[in-house]
Amino acid sequence: MGQKINPLGFRLGTTQNHHSFWFAKPKNYSEGLQEDKKIRNCIKNYIQKTRKKGSNRKIESDSSSEVITHIEIQKEIDTIHVIIHIGFPNLLKKKGAIEELEKDLQKQVNSVNQRLNIAIEKVKEPYRQPNILAEYIAFQLKNRVSFRKAMKKAIELTKKGDIKGVKIKIAGRLAGKEIARAECIKKGRLPLQTIRAKIDYCCYPIRTIYGVLGVKIWIFVEEE
Repeated sequence: MGQKINPLGFRLGTTQNHHSFWFAKPKNYSEGLQEDKKIRNCIKNYIQKTRKKGSNRKIESDSSSEVITHIEIQKEIDTIHVIIHIGFPNLLKKKGAIEELEKDLQKQVNSVNQRLNIAIEKVKEPYRQPNILAEYIAFQLKNRVSFRKAMKKAIELTKKGDIKGVKIKIAGRLAGKEIARAECIKKGRLPLQTIRAKIDYCCYPIRTIYGVLGVKIWIFVEEE
């Protein structure tokens, strides 16, 4: 039986960095960890709610770039800095959006004395991000597109970014079949056992009428 490890955790300290930067006493560590999770969940729920309100607009092929790639949290004594990395920041640049989001986040912060500072950064090359590709595949599958066609199209989108390899794996009741199976497609190199190789990874669930499908994406960005 193979021993599996998360590609991101395997490379922490070499090519991957933590998304939370703060220090706490051992007895307060679990509270800070739960607070980070609440902040991230609150931001993701707000983005989804905002997208549903604006779903009347014409949906294009690159609308999947509205997804959040990652959220950085930096905690100081009296300030919590939240940096949102997103492919389509116009959703949060609307008038009053940041203020409304800050009010929701302030409820998730344990200390009242800490103030929030929210910053938004746009992803320069969205199709180098596995989360955005997974969101694109989910969008296609929910519109009854063949899973093979969606996977091949996602591979083609990676040509817009300078990457060396990509692998996409989908598992579940594909095409509504009663027996679950897994399908995989790969292009280029993917040295998973090389620590100096920078590999981005995501695991994304897709809810369909036939059940939940699991999507895993590995992207080999560069080698240091």
